[in-house]
Amino acid sequence: MAASDEVMAKIKRAPGVSYPVLTPNMKGYEGAHTAKADTIAVFAAASQSFSQKNINASIEESLERFKPVIEAAKADNVKIRGYVSCVLGCPYEGKIALTDVARVAKALYDMGCYEISLGDTIGVGTAGETRTMIKALAGEIPVTALAGHFHDTYGQALANIWAALDEGVKTFDCSVSGLGGCPYAPGASGNVATEDVVYMLHGSGYDTGIDADALLETSWWISDALNRRPASKVALARKAQG
Repeated sequence: MAASDEVMAKIKRAPGVSYPVLTPNMKGYEGAHTAKADTIAVFAAASQSFSQKNINASIEESLERFKPVIEAAKADNVKIRGYVSCVLGCPYEGKIALTDVARVAKALYDMGCYEISLGDTIGVGTAGETRTMIKALAGEIPVTALAGHFHDTYGQALANIWAALDEGVKTFDCSVSGLGGCPYAPGASGNVATEDVVYMLHGSGYDTGIDADALLETSWWISDALNRRPASKVALARKAQG
């Protein structure tokens, strides 16, 4: 986050593509606004312990901290996306009550976030748990304003996405080659690989608008640059098939 303004200044932005910037406080927002970000993201957690570890604030303190950021973004006509971490489990507290997830998600939505991304930060959730969570939140927030963010630590991310799709969720966060992770979630893998999500959706009749071949090339390019194997099963399978 410290260099997000530099990244925004150097990338070539494609028309019609949004480039959200994480903004934990007003300083972060000011940098994002200077970089002409059209969307910002604020990130809370459904776990008190994770909130303290991740942003050094309680859930309540984090929500208060976001209020001026969100108000400033509204005044500048910048869209705000909200994230809730640890919705299906926490590395410090274990299972998280759905009432806590709903409370934080609704608070962000009521503040003005157009979309709430529900994060299984440590990748322990299952399809049944995902379905139950979406149904519970649908009574508080329109399903059209919900998004899924599933890490693949236990290999459940695609199943969780499919369960959320069945409940009406249409937006999902994913990461090329499965990059990512969190320093405050020991052992957790990166976000679900974009290649695997796109393969599943295209094979099931969905049109994502993504060039799957170009995506695979990008997956191997970034993996080679980082001297790592892709976390994507599709990327590995296609490579083995030549």
